[in-house]
Amino acid sequence: MEKIRATAQQYLHQILAPVVHLLARSRLSPNQVSIAGFILALMAMGILLADYPLAAGVIFLLGSSFDILDGALARLDKKTTPFGAFLDSTLDRMGEGAILMAIAYHLVLEGQAVAVAGVVLALLGGMLTSYIRARAEILGITCTIGWVSRPERVIIIGAGLIFGLLMEAVYLLAILSLWTAGQRFFHVSTILRRQ
Repeated sequence: MEKIRATAQQYLHQILAPVVHLLARSRLSPNQVSIAGFILALMAMGILLADYPLAAGVIFLLGSSFDILDGALARLDKKTTPFGAFLDSTLDRMGEGAILMAIAYHLVLEGQAVAVAGVVLALLGGMLTSYIRARAEILGITCTIGWVSRPERVIIIGAGLIFGLLMEAVYLLAILSLWTAGQRFFHVSTILRRQ
């Protein structure tokens, strides 16, 4: 999965290179791009709350694509900073949480209590996946393994909204996110036991 993810990111970087150069000429900072992506995630949340899932999915995917742009812009302009990385990660988690909250509300209105529980599990799985990686890196362990990291979670959420498969997306996201958190937990615990 890591090789597939790396190959996909390489192609995306090539495709988005002209946009990154355009942003560099516009004098926008990487942090401003991160904030713009978060604002789009909030807009997607609002659009979903207004009961337009297809439009919400498109806006959410668009805003999430800024996550690639801000990092590429920072590297191009040589403006990578610890604060920028911290801000980007924080806004990514908040944007993902916002759209999942709107999905939960949407499912409540449809009377889908089990699917709402699935949203909570998906949120927990995504949080654990990120948390385990962060703790591992503090311990000096690289931890990018697993079936679904943030890009895959974004695609599942966006596809579920756009194609009207919201409950299926929620269940898939819950299962795969928790599985990935488990993969990372066992990866890190195995390395620590060997040490």
